[in-house]
Amino acid sequence: MRGNEALAQGAIDAGCRYFFGYPITPQNEIPEYMARHLPEAGGVFLQAESELAAINMVYGAAAAGKRVMTTSSSPGISLMQEGISYMAGAELPAVIANVVRGGPGLGNIAASQSDYFQAVKGGGHGDYRTLVLAPFSVQEMYEDTRLAFDFADRYLTPVVVLADAVLGQMMEPMVFPADVVDPDRLPEKPWATTGRHDGQRRIINSLYIVPEELEKTNLRIHRRYQEAQREVRQTWEGAQEAEILLVAYGTAARVCQTVLRLAEEKGIKAALLRPITLFPFPEKAIAEAAERVKAILVVELSLGQMVEDVQRVAGGRAPVHFYGRPAGVVPTPEEVFAAVEKIHDSSGRRS
Repeated sequence: MRGNEALAQGAIDAGCRYFFGYPITPQNEIPEYMARHLPEAGGVFLQAESELAAINMVYGAAAAGKRVMTTSSSPGISLMQEGISYMAGAELPAVIANVVRGGPGLGNIAASQSDYFQAVKGGGHGDYRTLVLAPFSVQEMYEDTRLAFDFADRYLTPVVVLADAVLGQMMEPMVFPADVVDPDRLPEKPWATTGRHDGQRRIINSLYIVPEELEKTNLRIHRRYQEAQREVRQTWEGAQEAEILLVAYGTAARVCQTVLRLAEEKGIKAALLRPITLFPFPEKAIAEAAERVKAILVVELSLGQMVEDVQRVAGGRAPVHFYGRPAGVVPTPEEVFAAVEKIHDSSGRRS
């Protein structure tokens, strides 16, 4: 299955029955798939007139208590930022998938990871974050999307699935689990504006004129982000007693898998720590690894964004290096391995 199609099927199997979006490459297979298959599942697909319209339709469906998703690629996600901030302020769950392309501006349609800051730091205005999942394969495009809906409902927040053009367009074998979510059997959402008259007034809002009231809302939302720290996910691959630790996600991590094999052939003990959740970030795992390794190399399809979080978490326990290619250029394993060799040879602490 193609990655974009797997993501769409993951949403349907998670009980998503509402999709609003606008076409942009390289994620167009998602709305195409939804247009065909969501109505078959009893859902509603609507191509909005713009990304601005789409995110506000998502706001409406989420406010009604429904599982809803929109998808886009980098410039389209930028247009949605105000609506995402409104949803975070109104404490509404939804899933937003960004199949990242080269930028800034219109850029190109090649794979990039230059939207990391936008995804994990909030992107729009105000004190808010979005939970972020970073798939690594077609299988994870499916699984992470299903997980994103659970996170959204659990923490009443927009959740971002941050993929890239390679993952969206590549085809791999898929294994579908036997269980799919029946949206009629999901837990009741007592806050939702369903239109039913039950004597309780339900209002969805992100406007608080009194500063102290807005402060209470901000603190309540922030506590959910703290609670979400228990959802941290990462994988470790390679030598347990590594000298050099690679940190990468998504397509960059796939490149680093080959780098591990090249390092093993040259007798260099290397490992790959792959964050699956970019927020919450796997701080404990990286901090503990920084105590043991001689150096860390962060690999990104950008000029360096996640590297700032790795540097912060490592806290000087180990030197943090960076290798990246921007603008949709995917580095070869040989390029990255050359950086690994250079770090290894220059390390004064190597055994």
